Amino acid sequence: MPYEFDARQYGRFSAHQTEWGRRLIAELSLKGNERILDLGCGDGMLTAQLAALVPNGSVVGIDASRRMIETARAHQKPNLSFLLCDINDLDETEAYDVVFSNATLHWVHDHHALIGRVYRALAPEGALRFNFGGEGNCVHFLKIIREAMALPEFARHFAAFTWPWFMPSVETYLGFMSEHEFCEARVWGENADRYFATEELLTGWVDQPSLVPFMGSVDPPDRPRFREYVLRRMLDETRQPDGRFFETFRRINVFARK
Repeated sequence: MPYEFDARQYGRFSAHQTEWGRRLIAELSLKGNERILDLGCGDGMLTAQLAALVPNGSVVGIDASRRMIETARAHQKPNLSFLLCDINDLDETEAYDVVFSNATLHWVHDHHALIGRVYRALAPEGALRFNFGGEGNCVHFLKIIREAMALPEFARHFAAFTWPWFMPSVETYLGFMSEHEFCEARVWGENADRYFATEELLTGWVDQPSLVPFMGSVDPPDRPRFREYVLRRMLDETRQPDGRFFETFRRINVFARK
């Protein structure tokens, strides 16, 4: 089931995702006429940056969150469009020269199928560039959310809960990539650990997007207490002697050419 995010709040507290995305875009060495697909475009800020680099090309951003797409459409222009579409529903053939994704694909469970769909969507000699959460990502949040879900007062809400993320190791992902006939494929890990300068910044990131998949499973009367428990534990667990707050961010980077 697609999750709905608050695009405005996400934009306020997603500085690290934006930093990673800008770096990825700078690596692409675009000629200016490419057809680009942005998987999980969110609020469209990075997608718009891609479109500015391909004045003679085109960019399509897709996202499963209606609120994100509604926000992203403010950026639309002749070579830039946005579609409400689940990544799992991608079904195109040789339509793109570049498939790009930043800080999104850990929300996709079946990467065997994902890579196959992206391979089909790429034109001959087309390239993909992904960055997403991998093994060791967000260890404090994951510990605390599991702790909260197991508490007697909340456990009943999660009896049929589906875990929202897939965060593989580099070795696992190399195995996925080897199943497809890319002429070049590289997978590598990255330590992008982050210090949040204030309680507000950490809380904003926990609220959007981290808590979103869990809050929908909790009955409305219990949601404030569930959120408060997670936030209080996160502040206590990640607080540093200098007053900042630390969380691990471990990334999987993927580059491949068809």
